[in-house]
Amino acid sequence: MDASEQFCPNEACSARGEVGAGNISIHGRKRPRYKCHSCKKTFSARKGTFFEGLRTEEEKVTMVVTLLSYGCPLQAIVHAFGLDERTVAAWQKRAGEQCQRVHIALVEAGKVKSQHIQADEIRAKGRKIIVWMALAMDVTTRLWLAGTVSQHRDHTLIDRLLQHARACCQFVQGLLVSTDGFAAYPKSVVRAFREKVKKQAGRGRCALEAWPELCIATVIKHTKKKRGVEITRKVARGTHEKAKELLLLTKAGAEFNTAFIERLNGTFRERLASLTRKCRHAAARMETLEAGMYLIGCTYNFCFPHQELSKKAYFGGPTTPAMAAALTDHIWGMRELLMYKVVPPLCRPAEPAPLKRSRGRPPKCVQAAPAQPKRSRGRPPKYILAQV
Repeated sequence: MDASEQFCPNEACSARGEVGAGNISIHGRKRPRYKCHSCKKTFSARKGTFFEGLRTEEEKVTMVVTLLSYGCPLQAIVHAFGLDERTVAAWQKRAGEQCQRVHIALVEAGKVKSQHIQADEIRAKGRKIIVWMALAMDVTTRLWLAGTVSQHRDHTLIDRLLQHARACCQFVQGLLVSTDGFAAYPKSVVRAFREKVKKQAGRGRCALEAWPELCIATVIKHTKKKRGVEITRKVARGTHEKAKELLLLTKAGAEFNTAFIERLNGTFRERLASLTRKCRHAAARMETLEAGMYLIGCTYNFCFPHQELSKKAYFGGPTTPAMAAALTDHIWGMRELLMYKVVPPLCRPAEPAPLKRSRGRPPKCVQAAPAQPKRSRGRPPKYILAQV
């Protein structure tokens, strides 16, 4: 137990979210607990993690979540561990929520230096519903950037996807976005990757301008009898020379393609049973599918070494996409991912509200309100004596 890495989760504490401030000490070791000397409150070491409130052994739960992240069928886990099917489904949903918090805190912190992004959608057939899952990734580091789930394949789905992808990236001078032929992509890319620019001095609103040298490449595959017959490649925004330069700089091949995001789609279909084309585990609710998406995506980023990145031509050793993007310096274990605590924002004292300025002309004279007679307290007397 290391108290120097803990922070107080109490919302009313003045030191909430401060790591290494010296206000946390060990309160108990048998049942790991810490104490905050600022608010005099104690809290469990599991507070704010996946294991908060669970009574099952951590090792058993970690094994179940690991099997779920590899795509093991839920019925096999139920049969092997003697668990209830609803319990395993609840653990999968809880793990997805934990992975979503980790993804927002680390990946969507705006620290990824990306120059080539690929985006695509997956069509999943559920129980009486058709679900679309849109994914985006960075080509250079193979990092999964964002994912959204919706029942409709429209510009709203693409806008949400690219807004999440924009939250992951730093501002760069040149960016190439490769997509398929869906018509909503070009305008959504421009809406997501733009900044406020002050064009004139003095008062006035800033203008929204797209990133300089932003290029959009569109790859359209024509099929006949479920076989590819022709591929049309075009640059929807930017110059062809700049787009080609960014393509070669990121080592994404000699021609515009969406091969990397399609390979990631295959990984998601392999590890998430609801995405397989023919299965008996069709999704009934989008919340379950979204939780599974974050579980697969977060473990793909932090826990599993990437085969291509681990070759000598890249890093020469076991490397995860998060390590390639400089988000971490080691391969995470499943327990480390489930025990990760997202630091809340620091608690700051509320500023006093400014006094409201009275409107209109002030009154000439202020009349005091007439004094109200005091009301007698207690029960009134039964008999009132007459005054003589």
